[in-house]
Amino acid sequence: MKKTTPTTIDNYLDTHYIHRSNWLRAAVLGANDGILSISALAIGVAASGAGRDAIVLASLAGLVGGALSMAAGEYVSVSSQTDMEKADIQREEKELQDTPEAEMELLALIYERRGLKPETAKLVAKELTEADALGAHVRDELGINEINQANPLQAALASGAAFTAGGVMPCLIAGLSPLTWVETTLYASTTLFLMLLGVASARLGGSPPVRAALRIMVWGTLAMGISGAVGYFFGVSV
Repeated sequence: MKKTTPTTIDNYLDTHYIHRSNWLRAAVLGANDGILSISALAIGVAASGAGRDAIVLASLAGLVGGALSMAAGEYVSVSSQTDMEKADIQREEKELQDTPEAEMELLALIYERRGLKPETAKLVAKELTEADALGAHVRDELGINEINQANPLQAALASGAAFTAGGVMPCLIAGLSPLTWVETTLYASTTLFLMLLGVASARLGGSPPVRAALRIMVWGTLAMGISGAVGYFFGVSV
């Protein structure tokens, strides 16, 4: 039987998609918000009867404010998650110093509940404790690992950049399409952009593209329709 080396293990893990989950989630959320919020804003203003200058100005203001808000929001929220993870790790480190035997028994119980026989679970817990006690507890008791560990700066940059990339497209359409057709053009183009985003995110995440495209398109169409209705009936933007 061929021995598995670290290199082949790394190559095997690279064929999975879960390691992309953190930045992909932030990027898809940012791009979706950029496309949808700027389009909805422009549609709402256009439906109120405003002129080209007002539509473009509102779209640009929404683009700048939205990108900064998305980046700041992701940074703050993910930083809070990171602080919580660090606090839990410090607490676990103290528990290992104060009650090492109890912590090893807890680790064995965790493995036993996952399906190992009691004697095997105790052996695994003992060997992992000897190798890296804190690492074993952080991974198996707290559920924190390199894949799902939060990265505030990465999430902020991905979200802000994605919002900008998504929001630029409806901004250009609002400024370049004929004023009489601007609402229709925004509806059609935004639906197309959202479908493409759904397909791209599904491809990057290894999931079915049709379902992702339909899901993002349905919610996007609903949001644009409500924005247009508010602008039309009340003469204000959303």
